[in-house]
Parts: sequence; structure tokens; C-alpha cells
Amino acid sequence: MFDSQEKSTGTQYTLTVALLTVAFVFSPALLLISHPLSPLSVSVAVAGSLVCLALARMSWKKYSNLTIPSIEAPRTAGK
Repeated sequence: MFDSQEKSTGTQYTLTVALLTVAFVFSPALLLISHPLSPLSVSVAVAGSLVCLALARMSWKKYSNLTIPSIEAPRTAGK
């Protein structure tokens, strides 16, 4: 029923979800509660969100390559 080469995803995506939460929830919320709004605080919030998004993408790519089985036929050593 299950292929022996498939691996359980487990909690490997927790870091990705946490980084996306920081990028889309906490950074804008922190920007809204910081008074007064200045170009520096907006720049820091945007930069922090972009860093979190980049790290989330790297984390996603790392773990998705490990857990998504390839659709290619397995290679044989004799060819």
C-alpha cells in the first residue's frame, strides 16, 4: 500500500508555518502598533517580512524535496 521510499513529513513544516506567520501576521501587527509611523519602521517591517518569506521558501524547498516522491522511473545500476 505504501512505498518504502516515502518518508513521513512529521513536523518538518512547522518552521515554514512559523516563518510565514511572522511575515504575514506579526510584522504588520507590529507596524500597526508602533507609533509614530516612520519610513524607518516601515522599511524594517518590510525587510523583516521579506527575510521571513525567503527563509520559509528555503525551508519549504528543503523538506518538500525530501518528502515528495519523484515521478521518474527508478534508475538501475546496470545502465
